Amino acid sequence: MAGVTIIFDITQTQLSQMSGVPQGSISRFDKNSRHEAAHLFAIARALGVSIEALFIVEKTDAN
Repeated sequence: MAGVTIIFDITQTQLSQMSGVPQGSISRFDKNSRHEAAHLFAIARALGVSIEALFIVEKTDAN
């Protein structure tokens, strides 16, 4: 989520206010692998992006 707040030039508090998602949940976003679906939809809607845009996809070599 740090990347999202940097790209949109907003703070976690501002994103919280825009989306209705608690700031603490936004703060923990990068540390958790599981996320509340309602939070994902709310954040994506507030930013005008797809849910997929909130994530960085890392490719790994499948040996």
